[in-house]
Amino acid sequence: MLNYSDKSVSKWERAEAVPDAYVLKKMSEIFGVSVDYLLSSHDEWKPPEETNTERGYQSKVITAIAIAGTWTIALFIFIIGWILEKTWWLVFVYALPVSLITLLVLNSVWEKGKNNRHIIYSLVASVFLAVYLSFISFNPWQILLLIIPAELIVFLAFRIKKPHK
Repeated sequence: MLNYSDKSVSKWERAEAVPDAYVLKKMSEIFGVSVDYLLSSHDEWKPPEETNTERGYQSKVITAIAIAGTWTIALFIFIIGWILEKTWWLVFVYALPVSLITLLVLNSVWEKGKNNRHIIYSLVASVFLAVYLSFISFNPWQILLLIIPAELIVFLAFRIKKPHK
């Protein structure tokens, strides 16, 4: 961007030479820092402060859109069933685990897994609820008994930690 050779830049990096004032000014504009910052010593590297606070907001909006999309598809399927004079109310029950899976994936990406434990607890319970309500005509109340050990397994899985060396 400055039209200087890699050898010149290498000398600047090794402090064997200093670029002239015009080049320093251009470099400060490129990197978004002051000329004084370029000329001062920086022994300890610190990550730049995140100035873009919109990322957190955008990630929440994108997550909400994805979950709303899941429920919109469920509503669409329900309306199609309604038009065909079928009762497909279970589509809303199935939308719950799908929404939680979407939330889990996006939370893992943007929030680095913070609160994933609670999402997984809810996901396990919603899957059992969906299975139970799918087979309610057979009265399979015993399926609900499986929620207790399943939630216990999830709880214990989150208690696993790496040993300290």
